[in-house]
This record gives sequence, structure tokens and C-alpha cells, in this order.
Amino acid sequence: MHATRKTYKNLALFDFDGTLCRKDSFTGFIFYALSKRHIMKQGIKILPWIQAYYLNIYPAAAMRPKLFKAMFTEANAAEIQQLAEEYAPYLLTQLDQKLYQQFLKHKNLGDEIVIVSASVDIYLEYICALLEVDLICTETEIVNQVFTGHYSTPDCSCDQKRTRILEKYNLDQYDKIYAYGNSIEDTEMLNLADHPFMVGKDQDLPVLKQQKKFA
Repeated sequence: MHATRKTYKNLALFDFDGTLCRKDSFTGFIFYALSKRHIMKQGIKILPWIQAYYLNIYPAAAMRPKLFKAMFTEANAAEIQQLAEEYAPYLLTQLDQKLYQQFLKHKNLGDEIVIVSASVDIYLEYICALLEVDLICTETEIVNQVFTGHYSTPDCSCDQKRTRILEKYNLDQYDKIYAYGNSIEDTEMLNLADHPFMVGKDQDLPVLKQQKKFA
């Protein structure tokens, strides 16, 4: 058997909300795309879970799909995706400049960059197209041009981040793995990295250097 041939490129994994972006992009999108009346009406239906979430007794990984179902069931997919395309440039104005400069360093070195997020594909696909990077995230289900209110993948947090990364990438092919996160939901992803960075805990970003290329 032959050893896996390395690309001698680095792989950089960035969480989005709270890491590369300062905002809660999913909540922001709800208020951007939906009417206040609809948000209030549907929010009342799941108010006990919302309260439990803010009291830290209902986990975010369970809250997100419940909130998505309440807000987007039977929403017209074309209309929502149009709003998502408009929302994406706004999100780019909300990037954390410290992390964004690190992101640009990776890009300038030719590293492969992936946004790995528990947020939904609806607007993250447009974000990644603008940034010209790859995406792993929570994917939503559309049937007959309407959102069903369900995810088509598990919530992409915690161990799901690790699983989805390993499904898509052979980490042995990369020279170094970098990972950036901001919460316990990123721990499994950070554990894959040679150089992990946790926002709010680690002070100094990893130093990036041009990798030597072999013929």
C-alpha cells in the first residue's frame, strides 16, 4: 500500500456565528425575511422552549430546528432564497475583523478554507459564494418549491461538525489543520486541528507561514 500523498496545503475550518461573524446570523435572517406579525404569532407557539433556551435549560442544538420549523414551514422557497441572497452582503459587513484578517491570510497563502456552521444553508450558500470558500452546514428541506420546516441533515454542531468534516475531507492530505470556533459546539471540530483557536479563551491567533512545496 502507498501512503496518502499530501497536497502540502493547509485546511482552515471556520465556525461562522460568534467566530467569523459577530452576529447570530440565523436570528438575524428570521427578522430580515419574515414579517413581525408572523414572527410573533409563531414565536408564541414555541415560547416555553424559547424561555427554556434563554435559561440555559434547553440546548441550542434542539432549539434551532424547532425555531426553523415554526418560522419557515410552508414558506415559498424562491421568495426566501431571494431574500437570503440580499441578506448575504449585509452579513459580510458584520464580520469580526480580527478573524476576517486571519481568514484573508489563509486565502492569500492558498489554503483550503471551509465554513463549518450549525446555521442553515439558505443564506450561508450565498455567503460562501461571495467569499469563494467551501461550506459545511445544516441543510434545509424543500419539496414542491416550499420549505417543509425540516432539516435534510442533522443540526451541524458538536460531533456532527467532526463527522461532516471527516466525510468530506481526508485530513491526512493536508500539511496542517487550523480550526476557529467560539463555543462548546465547536470543540469536536477544534480537536481535529493542529492549531485550534477558541474565541474568548485563546489570545493569540495561530501564526501562518507559507508551506514548503515539494515536487
